[in-house]
Amino acid sequence: MSLQETLSNQVKLAVLASFNVEIESVEFQATRKEFAGDITVVVFPMLRYLKGNPVQIGETIGGYLVENVDDVKAFNVVKGFLNIEISDSYYLNFFNGIKNNDSFGFVQPNPDEKAIMVEYSSPNTNKPLHLGHIRNNLLGYSVSEILKASGKKVYKTQIINDRGIHICKSMLAWKCYGNNETPESTGLKGDKLVGNYYVKFDQEYKKEIESLVASGASEEEAIKNAPILLEAQDMLRKWEAGDEETVTLWKTMNAWVYDGFNETYKNLGVDFDTLYYESNTYLLGKEFVAEGLKSGVFQTEADGSVWCDLTDEGLDKKIVQRADGTAVYMTQDIGTAIQRIKDFPDVGGMVYTVGNEQDYHFQVLFLILKKLGFDWAKNLYHLSYGMVDLPSGKMKSREGTVVDADDLVEEMASTAEEISKELGKLEGYSKEEKKALYKTIGIGALKYYILKVDPKKRILFDPKESIDFQGNAAPYIQMAYARIQSILRKASIEEKDVTVELHAKEKELLKQLQLFPEVVQNAASQHSPALIANYTYDLVKVFSSFYQNVSILGADNEEEKMFRVQLSKVVANTIKNAFSVLGIQVPERM
Repeated sequence: MSLQETLSNQVKLAVLASFNVEIESVEFQATRKEFAGDITVVVFPMLRYLKGNPVQIGETIGGYLVENVDDVKAFNVVKGFLNIEISDSYYLNFFNGIKNNDSFGFVQPNPDEKAIMVEYSSPNTNKPLHLGHIRNNLLGYSVSEILKASGKKVYKTQIINDRGIHICKSMLAWKCYGNNETPESTGLKGDKLVGNYYVKFDQEYKKEIESLVASGASEEEAIKNAPILLEAQDMLRKWEAGDEETVTLWKTMNAWVYDGFNETYKNLGVDFDTLYYESNTYLLGKEFVAEGLKSGVFQTEADGSVWCDLTDEGLDKKIVQRADGTAVYMTQDIGTAIQRIKDFPDVGGMVYTVGNEQDYHFQVLFLILKKLGFDWAKNLYHLSYGMVDLPSGKMKSREGTVVDADDLVEEMASTAEEISKELGKLEGYSKEEKKALYKTIGIGALKYYILKVDPKKRILFDPKESIDFQGNAAPYIQMAYARIQSILRKASIEEKDVTVELHAKEKELLKQLQLFPEVVQNAASQHSPALIANYTYDLVKVFSSFYQNVSILGADNEEEKMFRVQLSKVVANTIKNAFSVLGIQVPERM
């Protein structure tokens, strides 16, 4: 039981014993720095239940706590705020309980609880991953790891969008202009090669539109009837009919892309437990349209199309099947969700990591699944996130103006190298060590910069600003971890419990450490890596204040030295654990 929970129960008992009144809850806040105390009870909300002066009420409760709670050593009341001082023994008992726990803050999965499936990445196989995909991947991966750390069993998945007219555009452009180029013959990653032909298609399409307009066609007619577009549509029909030549080309080019994606995922440090492919799922869901019609969830219109009327829920009518009997994306998403539960019966909820432009789509999807009677539908969550911009402006895949994920990762390592050299960091490292460390610093800076922001907010990403050795950035936190490792290498101590009188800075650090398990649980329930990132920055700031004000290796006696080294070790371990769920590495030396 946490200190706050213990005190909450005792304050309720104090009010009952002293005033014969039961209160439902107790409000706490951090004690202001100008007053003595470790935690503060706010008395004012109790005035709904109690009559009297808030100062006198605070004095009465404080007296009760000192008399009846071993860990409360003193109190003071300022207006309606009861500031409580906690004994050193409480903090030392807490510390001795965690100092050898390498997984402090994390909870082992409960085998009796349902698992959660987290979907992220979900790229198209006609182009490389870009900056927007980076935020998606980092969020999805981190939320998966946070959910695991909170005690959940998690499956990481993606659905790869490997079919459709956009895929055929790349295929057709390669067929017409590719001269049998391959990743091997060009030295390009497969996803980059295929992406180049997606851009090539757009260039040729625009030329044909201009030519048709110049010949007297309207722009609308030209857009619809450009020969290259009609040929791409014909290629899609051939693919759906199973044409051998088309399917072989599709498999070949997709394989190139998958190799490229895997390299990017490795560079980003993300992974998946299972994969779904749209080419296998695009026909799913139609059987549930029939069931929904029987149960009255769906209705057939005069033209034969099938719709779901959600107007009673404040939404609109949504088509789930076209008049010609073909499925739409909503139908496919319904079928895919149901298929996942069939494939993984222990899954009881899903998290979809998708940009905020799809907010309405998921609102509708979740509501339809509830209406179809699936109990797990109440445990579906859309991890909606804002776009990522660079100072240079907006990105467009088909025009070739996207910021390639691989290029950005490489640029981050180069920027880390440039800034490190300017600051005179990394003296005495070999060339190979420096290269590895630049990558660790660069990719860590990228991840932290993106994850420290609430997912719903739009981000303006500046690579140079993200590599900061002084402020709220990964390199600052990585430096603190490396500093502690240096202390631990120099220290020679026994691993045993000690009893010391706590310095104010030590107590402040212990109080910050106590928050970590709760932060992990809150980050999991809110699907927010930002809570972990900003907690870690706060922890490092408190440690830095401790480091500057308290001598660790030069302590007055061996007991104090032992405690301070042990405390530093726990801080380092907590930084490592926190960064692990963000997917960020911590170097032993910097």
